[in-house]
Amino acid sequence: MLALRAAAGGDVDAVMALWLRAAENAGRPADRREMVEALVARDPGALIVAEVGGGGGGVGVVVGSVIAGWDGWRFHLYRLAVDPEWRRSGVGRALLEAAEARFRELGATRVDAMVLDANALGQEIWGATGYRRQADWRRWVKAL
Repeated sequence: MLALRAAAGGDVDAVMALWLRAAENAGRPADRREMVEALVARDPGALIVAEVGGGGGGVGVVVGSVIAGWDGWRFHLYRLAVDPEWRRSGVGRALLEAAEARFRELGATRVDAMVLDANALGQEIWGATGYRRQADWRRWVKAL
């Protein structure tokens, strides 16, 4: 059975391992444990995980994640990742629904997501869940 919940400090290793096998990591700095820990500490509801096998009080296996970040102004979705063995089983859709519910509770009227142009699989789920590409914007980045 799939369970969704806010990540805790003890989930950091599992989330980072998930991102290594399931997320598009090209073009970004390597994930660092202390950054994920800081996210969980700063905004405990932002990192949502999907886990299976945690029934009966046991510890489940993390099979998906999404960051539902709110900076006080805008609502952003990052790092939607689903374990390849669990894709097309509703995990991604459930994570997005949980993230959107969080945003509604915080007063959101619009949300955005960053998806790499080359991530065709990622673009499929975003399109299937009602998100549309905004053609008149481009993301600008600078490595620090």
